[in-house]
Amino acid sequence: MLRCVRWAAVVAAGLLVAGCSGGSSGGGGDEGKARSGQPSPSSVTSAALPASLTSQKLDWGRCKATSDSAAPGDEWRCATLKVPLDWAKPDGATIGLALIRAKASGGSGKRIGSLLFNFGGPGGSGVSTMPYYASTVSALRARYDLVSWDPRGVGASEGIRCRSDKDIQSAESIDATPDTPAEETAYFQDAADFGKGCEKAAGTLIAHVSTTDTARDMDLMRQVLGDTKMHYFGISYGTELGGVYAHLFPEKVGRLILDAVVDPTADSVGQEKNQAAGFQRALDDYLKSTGQDPDQGSRKIAGLLKRLDATPLPTSSGRKLTQSLAITGIVLPLYSQDSWPTLTSALKAAEEGDGSELLSLADQYNERDSSGHYGTTTHSQRVISCLDDKERPTLAETKKRLAEFEKISPVFGDFLGWDSAGWCHDWPVAGQWDTPEVNAPGAAPILLVGNTGDPATPYEGARRMADELGKGVGVELTWKGEGHGAYGSGSDCVDSTVNAYLLSGSVPKDGKVCS
Repeated sequence: MLRCVRWAAVVAAGLLVAGCSGGSSGGGGDEGKARSGQPSPSSVTSAALPASLTSQKLDWGRCKATSDSAAPGDEWRCATLKVPLDWAKPDGATIGLALIRAKASGGSGKRIGSLLFNFGGPGGSGVSTMPYYASTVSALRARYDLVSWDPRGVGASEGIRCRSDKDIQSAESIDATPDTPAEETAYFQDAADFGKGCEKAAGTLIAHVSTTDTARDMDLMRQVLGDTKMHYFGISYGTELGGVYAHLFPEKVGRLILDAVVDPTADSVGQEKNQAAGFQRALDDYLKSTGQDPDQGSRKIAGLLKRLDATPLPTSSGRKLTQSLAITGIVLPLYSQDSWPTLTSALKAAEEGDGSELLSLADQYNERDSSGHYGTTTHSQRVISCLDDKERPTLAETKKRLAEFEKISPVFGDFLGWDSAGWCHDWPVAGQWDTPEVNAPGAAPILLVGNTGDPATPYEGARRMADELGKGVGVELTWKGEGHGAYGSGSDCVDSTVNAYLLSGSVPKDGKVCS
């Protein structure tokens, strides 16, 4: 199985679109150079872009069905934007980015412009997700064109597939929490093999899919769409992307919403610790809702996972529920409080010896359909985050940290602790930054929405992002709720505050709380 454990996602129209929150991104200094000799991102500018890029006309046409989604309705149109492969050479080779748009519906005032959406990951397809999410943001369409895209290396934008379906399934037997030297060897060999597969599939593109590259793509997109300012709605990893954009182009910031905010002060190991704490907090809340003591309930689940580590459970499909698949199945329902009853049923079945329900949940997260075909979100997210993240923890460093991870979370800590070493092990290109640069002096106010029960991007990240953006720029809105993300999750207070900001420019008081 492809181990995607830097969990993050966005809930769209009742669907979970899986991805990972990513860690750091950006660039700077000689240490940020990739092995290919790519310059650090901070040395690249977007000045003097050739007219072939800035003056290109988008050929909007009917959107086509993909292997993973049906064609959207008639109101949606798709086009391809040409961007530089290497932003250090803007007049060099180009790649195409797939865009999708529904024009503003009108009827509620003058059109403001385009509202660009990134739904997280990194690696989530905006082209596939935008039509599903449109009903959630229908009020915004009155004055904005709704626009999204597949970032470079994702989906229809030179999407990268690092492994075949057969190889992904065969790797399900790899122990993601190795207990012996032999299991450690297999774990790291699997990680190295995955990186080699990505390099073979991506070629030169593997050194040009960073968050900074995508932020520069966004500004070219803004110009070609005809907008003087960037209006943007970023969710989960999309908040990190929005922060990096604001840092690079503070004078172009219009109205930016960042919902489910990534902590920009944490390096890749710090992000893993944040997620261990966030998912444990969400699990505790879930256990309380069922009348269980969180400590006792967590110990019971940890015991189930330990038994699965030794003896996987049978399922109705004939496949085995491994420890890794089980923990992914537990994670998925924690993204939305509405899914908690599903988790109750799946855990009960597993305790009774049937792993079918947890396996089904894991397959949903891993985008595996009934024919055994896997989506590519988890491939793209690893390629992007490993180019962003400079940190490469060793086996020895990881073992020293395991006790700390397990103290943070008895259920998720061991898994995420090992992942900090395996995720980018022996990656074919060097990472660029320890943490992303998001300070944006002079930018217009940016609204950050944090959810106190968010498992994947713990709410503390919103305050840290606000502080990093700078005084007068980051404005924090807190929702005391559950699940990943706040807008469209049932809070009239959150939705009305966000809508007022985007539609009329009304900036709430920093620190506002919605109960």
